[in-house]
Order: sequence, then C-alpha cells, then structure tokens
Amino acid sequence: MAKDVKPTRKNLMEIEDRIELSERGHGTLEKKRDGLIMEFMDILDKAQDVRGELSQDYEDAQKKINMARAMEGDVAVRGAAAALQEHPEITTESKNIMGVVVPQIESSRVSKRLDQRGYGIMGTSARIDEAAEAYEDLLESIILAAEVETAMKKMLREIETTKRRVNALEFKLLPDLYENQEYIEQKLEEQEREETFRLKKIKEKKEAEEKAEREAEAAEEATKEETGTAEPDMEQSTAGGVPGGD
Repeated sequence: MAKDVKPTRKNLMEIEDRIELSERGHGTLEKKRDGLIMEFMDILDKAQDVRGELSQDYEDAQKKINMARAMEGDVAVRGAAAALQEHPEITTESKNIMGVVVPQIESSRVSKRLDQRGYGIMGTSARIDEAAEAYEDLLESIILAAEVETAMKKMLREIETTKRRVNALEFKLLPDLYENQEYIEQKLEEQEREETFRLKKIKEKKEAEEKAEREAEAAEEATKEETGTAEPDMEQSTAGGVPGGD
C-alpha cells in the first residue's frame, strides 16, 4: 500500500490526521465492545433463568392439562378453552442498550380471575382451573423469553459487528497507515539528506570559484605592481646613457 502513496509532506499530514482519528475510533469501539459484552452477559444470565422457568412452566402446564383431560375429558377441556372471550394483548416498545435497540414486550389480560375466563364455575372442576392458570403462567414466561431472546440475539449481532470493526482497525487500517507514515518519513528524510548534500556541493563549488577569483585578482595585482616597478628603472637607464654619448 505504501508504494501507492506519494511521499509529500501534505500526504504525511493527512495520514497523521487519519491515524489520530482511527486511534480514537479504535478506542471508542473497544469500549463499546467491552460494554456490550458486559450487558450481554447480564442478559445471558437472565435468559438462562427465563429458560429454566419456561421449561418448568411448560412441564407443569402439560401435567395439569393431561390431568384435566383424564378427569374431565377432552370435550370439557376444549369447551372451557373455547369459552374465553378476552384474549391477551401484547404491545411492543423499544429501549436502547449501548446503542442497540432491543424490544420491550408488555402483555396485559394474560392472568385472569375465575369469572373472567368465560366458562361457568359450576360446570367445570378445579382441574380445568389449574390447567388454565398453568397455561397463563406459561404464556407469560413465553412472552418474557421472547423479549430476552430477541434482545440477546441483537446484542450478539452488534458485538460481532463491533468486533469486526475493531479488528479491521487494529489489524488492517492502522498497520497500513503506520506503514505509509514510515515510508513517507523515510523518503522525506532521504530527500532532505540529498538536498543538504546538494546545497553543500553548491556551497563548496561557490567557495572554490570565489577563491579562484580572489587568487586571480591577487595575481593580477602582483603583475601590475611588478610592471610598474620595472618601467621607472628602464627610464633611468636611458637617461643615464645620454651623457655618456657626449
């Protein structure tokens, strides 16, 4: 991935910003994951209790309905069941747990008094009453189990999604960003060293040229001085030779 990134300071600043943002996001997601796991463990404990109660209520209801059938007959049991006028009402709301919306199920008119079940009290026995009460308890357990199980499944899906995001940041995105950062920093350091070396060579070349110019100027001045000294000597020699001619 680093080979696709141009080693410029602008890209380095952008990558550093992305690293900072990704690290913050990684920390936030880790906290969310840990919080979800804690909430999930609480719901799991509740779900285990609800499952146990549901299983026990189901066994009790089966025993009592079988006893009512044996003592009163299927016709009487079915007749009592058909006499029910008011059916249970179920309403659903939602609540937020660590950003996860889970259902909250409310039920009404599940448990009833004897006079609310629709069948005549004198025409039935206590066996049917016990069976009806057992199935009312079973229905309440089923509603509670549905709420807990749905919440548990949604929490589990959110935990898995959060874990995948954390792993993607930790093992894919952040390592790639760190690699790009290191690659650009190395390239910029190389460019800086090359630029320093180039400037040093330019400076040395300029200093050598200036030195050569100074030496040339000094040589020229020395030549002028020598030339200026020799000319008066020649004139004096010439002047002294004229009288000798006479």
